[in-house]
Amino acid sequence: MYVPVFNRMDDEREIRELVAQVASAQLVTVGDDGYPLATLLPVVWEEERLVMHMARANPHWRAIAPDSPALAVVDGAQAYISPTWYPSKAEHGRVVPTWNYSAVHLRGRVTVHDDPEWVLDAVTRLTNVHEQPRERPWAVSDAPERYRELQLKAIVGVELIVESVEGKAKLSQNRSEADQTGVISGLYAEGSPRSDAVADAMVRQQQRTG
Repeated sequence: MYVPVFNRMDDEREIRELVAQVASAQLVTVGDDGYPLATLLPVVWEEERLVMHMARANPHWRAIAPDSPALAVVDGAQAYISPTWYPSKAEHGRVVPTWNYSAVHLRGRVTVHDDPEWVLDAVTRLTNVHEQPRERPWAVSDAPERYRELQLKAIVGVELIVESVEGKAKLSQNRSEADQTGVISGLYAEGSPRSDAVADAMVRQQQRTG
């Protein structure tokens, strides 16, 4: 991933928060034919590993050899940035459209787990992360045992041991404060969840660096 200095995410806590917020990643590996394979999977990042699971019917997992190199791509909020939002447009007109976004790339070695106990533990961990904040959280153990066993047979576990992490937040850091404020206002005026999310990220970025 190309990461200019002013777009680099250096704070590990910030990177982990983004991954936890998105809670999914495109798992990319290379098949026997040399072509890349990608599957969007729910993820939990624990210490130095990503815990995931994949449908057994998906041929992707059969193409993963133990300890194969892999890339997990986590995409945060993203949005088109109109040059009309820059006050500098009225000053000199030297502005163009761009795209603001945040992303994290995690590289490492991936292994498929077909052991029922491992898969059950992975599903339980993934479920607990999303259910625990709820007033009445659902638990994997709430499902009838036989039904649970059948559902678990339909998936395999996937584990990525993380060897390197890159985070990028392209949030108009190369623009003037006035242009950044104009972008934030423009995004909020659009009123879409995606635009609001990018504007929120820009506000947090300004607060960190302000």
